Formats: sequence, structure tokens, C-alpha cells
Amino acid sequence: MNNFDYQILEEAAKQLYIRALCDLPPDVRAALKKAYDRETKPTARSVFEAMFKAIEIADTEKTLICQDTGLPIYKVKIGSQFSWDGFQIKNCLYEGARRATQEFPFRSSSTHPLARINPQTSVGPGLPVIYFDFVGDSDCLDILMAPKGSGSENMSKMHMFYPEHGVKALKKFIVDTVVETGANPCPPGIIGVGIGGTADLVMKLAKDAILRPVGQRNHDPEIAKMEEELEDAINATGRGPMGLGGDVSTLAVHIESAYTHITQNPVAVNTQCWPARRSRAVIRPNGTVEYGY
Repeated sequence: MNNFDYQILEEAAKQLYIRALCDLPPDVRAALKKAYDRETKPTARSVFEAMFKAIEIADTEKTLICQDTGLPIYKVKIGSQFSWDGFQIKNCLYEGARRATQEFPFRSSSTHPLARINPQTSVGPGLPVIYFDFVGDSDCLDILMAPKGSGSENMSKMHMFYPEHGVKALKKFIVDTVVETGANPCPPGIIGVGIGGTADLVMKLAKDAILRPVGQRNHDPEIAKMEEELEDAINATGRGPMGLGGDVSTLAVHIESAYTHITQNPVAVNTQCWPARRSRAVIRPNGTVEYGY
């Protein structure tokens, strides 16, 4: 493994960005079809039909599902038996995202926060966003890529609750946050919720939640029940696809949680738009790459 060719990783990082932008995961496609089938409002159904047309064009023309190519996020899981160089991995993900932007090509969305200068590379200080985790009994590198557009990301919200506020207050905050976003995050998408941890961790938990396959429940029965309750409440608002009214306002609510301090209970909401884009690659010691979602 010491002879691992990191060019393979760089190329995979490039392909992951492109694949995520052009190929919607099967679970998202199925969830949209299910939502369309249960939708009764004519306007809402026509919106779904426009979404299906966008997916069809992307499939046929091998092009973007949405013009907002987002900011690149890579979640990297490193197997305990994978001999790795962290600097090399980080550099490969950076170069892969840059090459995807310039070689595909597509519009870069990264810019200096004050000068607003866009280098047209999708990277820069702090980008791509990279999260590292580690897995036992594995010799693989598992990378999940997600491009995050601003329509949904701008609707993110976090609040520091106290334990005495109770669960009802958490649920109200989540539903109110979703209602306030209106059409901005291009619903119906996935509502990601983080509960617990610290102020910084809780938003990461919410981001982790939107990257789960649509409808995959939390392993904790109590949290899974809360996911279902929130889905029903959000769909009952009538916001509908693209905020134009309808029976389906979200494809799913996913919650991730962490232990927190005895005197606090932070909650965060991070929304994903209807094209819940993601792409995965598993890289094996011999250099083979298996792509998926």
C-alpha cells in the first residue's frame, strides 16, 4: 500500500464531483416518483413533471441536473488497514475538485467572502470541505461527495436550547425553520436535523443527515419516530414542490444526534434541495475504484 498511486484518488475526486452533478441517486429518483404518485394538486404535479424532464435531459445529454454546482464536500472514511498520507489525500481532493470544474467544465461557485472574486476553480482556502472518519477492519478508502448549492445552504439555522425547553420546543423550531424557508431551498428535498453535541458539531450532524439515502431511518427508535412525526408535520403545511402548494413538502426528514452537555441541547437544520445530489467511490489497495452513491 506504500506504493499507492495517489493520481487514482485525484481522478476519482474529479469524477465524483462530475457524477454527483449529473447522475441523481436511485433512491432520490424513487422518492420523487413516490411523491408524484401521492400528489393530488395539478400545479404540484406539473412541477414534478418538470423535475423529471430535467433528470431525463441530464441522463441523455450527460449534463448538469441543476446549474448551481455548489461547493464541494468530501466525506472520507479511511480503513484501519489502509496505509495513508493525509496531506496527499487532502491535496488530491483539492486538485480533483479543481480539475472537475475546469475540465468538464462547469460554473464555479466559490468566491472570496469579502472581495467576491471567483477564481473559477470551486476551491480555495477552506474548500473543498473535507471530513475525515475512520473504519475498523477495512483496507479501503471510502469517499462520499456532495455538491451543496446556496439555495438550500442559505436556509441553514442553528439554535442553542436548554434541556428544560423539552422536545416539543425542538420540533417547533425545526418545523418553523422549514416553513420560513418557503421556496428558497427548492423543495421537496431532504430536511437534515442535528441534535446534541456542540455548536459546531450539531451543524455537521445536520449535514450528515441529508447525505443518508432517502427515507433511511435513524437506528434509534425514538429518533426514528421523531423523523416520521416531523415529516408528517412538514407535509401538512402544504408548502408543496417549489413552494407552490401541494401535498408533498419534503421527501424525508433525517436526524443525526450526539451526546451533549447536561445544560444544553443544540439543534440545527440543514436542508437539501429536490435534486439531493451525492456520489460515492470505494478505492481498494490495488487501485480499483468502484463508483456508487
